[in-house]
Amino acid sequence: MLGDSAQGPEDAANSSDTGIAVAVLDDYQNVAREYGDWKSLPGNTEVVVFDEHIADRDELVRRLGRFDVVAVMRERTAFPREVIEALPKLSLLVTTGMGNAAIDMDAATEHGVTVCGTGNGSATGGDWAPTAELTWGLILALARGIPREDRAVRTGGWQHTIGVDLAGRTLGVLGLGRLGGQVAAVGRAFGMEVLAFSENLTEERASEFGARAVGKRELFSASDVVTIHMRLSERTRGLVGRPEIDAIGPDGYLINTSRGPIVDEPELLAALHEGRMGGAGIDVYEREPLPADDPWRSAPRTVLTPHIGYVSETTYRAFYTETVEDIRRFLEGSPVRVLNGG
Repeated sequence: MLGDSAQGPEDAANSSDTGIAVAVLDDYQNVAREYGDWKSLPGNTEVVVFDEHIADRDELVRRLGRFDVVAVMRERTAFPREVIEALPKLSLLVTTGMGNAAIDMDAATEHGVTVCGTGNGSATGGDWAPTAELTWGLILALARGIPREDRAVRTGGWQHTIGVDLAGRTLGVLGLGRLGGQVAAVGRAFGMEVLAFSENLTEERASEFGARAVGKRELFSASDVVTIHMRLSERTRGLVGRPEIDAIGPDGYLINTSRGPIVDEPELLAALHEGRMGGAGIDVYEREPLPADDPWRSAPRTVLTPHIGYVSETTYRAFYTETVEDIRRFLEGSPVRVLNGG
């Protein structure tokens, strides 16, 4: 269901014509109320939760026109200049995380909209730890054919696949930062050789994670599993194209829990359909949520998840707890974690 129908009884009791209206977007799991203390906001605050994505820009503007505050989950809904300009009541945007490439910060500042961020549970590893864990879930699911064998058991079948041993194989980590370093450590624990590539990666830095720094071409040609852990930027957009995909080969796996546009999706899909790649574990896509008829939904040799790398209890608790704090402090006139000059 969409926003207005998600309004709880306590919201109706607290709302008024002169109150503050808060929209919480893209709460897919309907847990925003569970993880944030929304009752700590002033009594005249109305909180409306939208649990489905609003893809159409005009519809988004229509639904959000009456709200003073909008809370967004990561980059699920974009706020370009055109949207910000069409929402004259908007005074505060809260994004989970301390950065959001989908918000036009300049436009927000020009229109007097304050943008605040949140932490991510860094005391227990931040959202890097959940993403690293999911990365290994995808690798193991591919290597051992877990989804196929699960379906077989549930439909009366038995053993269909022969697992791929990871011990003694080579793991290629594209982007050896905090997240990539965690993934590399697990690879070492499984007895894998670890190669790494980043634009400015030194041999000394790589060795801290038990990895060997190599060039991008060598990483793709020498690795049995390549996993991507880079930020999306103009430099990394399309970084993995036909040459890199072909270098992985028909027995190799590609894992992407970073951002969809880092990989040339049409080339990857073609390689999977043509058997030029052993398999892919994909958590992120060029377009999200995936349309019902998106080619990814029928892609062979894949294990697919719906961008859940960061979706964990610890991360969500930090996200929504600090979202509420951001709103409360803003209403008190002392905003925190401000990301722009608004």
